[in-house]
Amino acid sequence: MNSDTTNQEEETIKKAKKTAESYLVNNFSNINEIEFEEDTSNPMGGLVISGIVNGNEKANFSIDIEVENDFNVGSIGKGEEFPDRKKECIEKTCDY
Repeated sequence: MNSDTTNQEEETIKKAKKTAESYLVNNFSNINEIEFEEDTSNPMGGLVISGIVNGNEKANFSIDIEVENDFNVGSIGKGEEFPDRKKECIEKTCDY
């Protein structure tokens, strides 16, 4: 793998994390801290960004970022103690 590929992958991951962070902060209540785990790529071609919020292992998340589709959030999986969605973002995802 050459350094151009590595740099491009790092940029893609950085942008995906930024998207995930923006999505979480804008759509869920009481998110004070976001910790990302190692990045994993999705066999379907996107990236899966995982981590925890507010230092709580049970408030974990896994977000599928559609890299080919303008870095949109495809789906999110949330742990049992993940913060609630903001009222205004229940019916329709808020901008991120």
